[in-house]
Amino acid sequence: MSPTTATILISSLATGTIITASSFHWLMAWIGLEMNTLAIIPLVSKQHHPRATEAATKYFMTQAAASATILFASTMNAWQTGTWDIINSTQPTANTLLTMALAMKLGLAPMHFWLPEVLQGSNMKTAMIIATWQKLAPMALIIQIHNNLSTTILLTMGMISSLMGGWAGLNQTQTRKIMAYSSIAHLGWMAAITTIMPNIMLLNLTFYLLMTTSMFYALILLNSKNIKDMATSWTTSPTTTSMTMLILLSLGGLPPLTGFMPKWLILEELTTQNLTTMATIMAISALLSLFFYLRLSYTSTITLSPNTTTTKHKWRFKQTTNTLLLTTTLPMSTLMLPMTPMLLM
Repeated sequence: MSPTTATILISSLATGTIITASSFHWLMAWIGLEMNTLAIIPLVSKQHHPRATEAATKYFMTQAAASATILFASTMNAWQTGTWDIINSTQPTANTLLTMALAMKLGLAPMHFWLPEVLQGSNMKTAMIIATWQKLAPMALIIQIHNNLSTTILLTMGMISSLMGGWAGLNQTQTRKIMAYSSIAHLGWMAAITTIMPNIMLLNLTFYLLMTTSMFYALILLNSKNIKDMATSWTTSPTTTSMTMLILLSLGGLPPLTGFMPKWLILEELTTQNLTTMATIMAISALLSLFFYLRLSYTSTITLSPNTTTTKHKWRFKQTTNTLLLTTTLPMSTLMLPMTPMLLM
């Protein structure tokens, strides 16, 4: 892909998200979402491989269906209330449809089936964009209408997502699919707290973006596409491999790393709201996710694959990938727990 084309597509992607996040009118939000979808389709399908074409088709179909549902729901709301303002979405049926459509856009269970397939069919950088940047526009809409959304629906979807993300991720060997199920589980935690404490949801989203970006970038640097590649990644860069283990443990939510903070705050708030059963199920689902993070960190740093080559080191060519993004996001992905009181102010 030529630099000009790539620049136009990335700019359109950014513009679409900004239009959606800054709009008050449902039609403008819809236009932003459509720009977003149309800009990323060429990025997904640029490999000219059947798997990439399949991923692009699946992505387009799910996003188009979700966008059509959003348009239908907003029209229904405008018909009933006489206004197109996003914050005045008070029609219950329209709000339920909007919740389902935005869940499909994000990849929340039970509308999550497209996400692992699309990430697996894309290259690592495009997968990173889908798992991070593409979550911002739907989340911006959810934040604006959170007062009108059904808490029961969001809690149920959050619980199913966290369980599904942990359960389905156990059987995976491809790192992109593992990251997809990790994304589903994290989004489940965000959905569960959205209507109760939206500021904690924003905090969780920020740390999810930081941790996922740094994890994907580490995988790009180590060129690890599956667990077997992770096992021999220490020969590429021992330092990056050690850092990858810390990011994985942070994603799993182990103290004293950053990832523990949102889980701790969400469980505390759910318990305060007398949703103890929900909090218990969410905590158990976090153990399922933790299993595959621990398996990845164990494979990458503590053991070696039994079928490694007899040579000690891979050929180490000059590093061509820029590491600035990883060095920026890594400290925040692992060391922010002591700053919890300041972030809650």
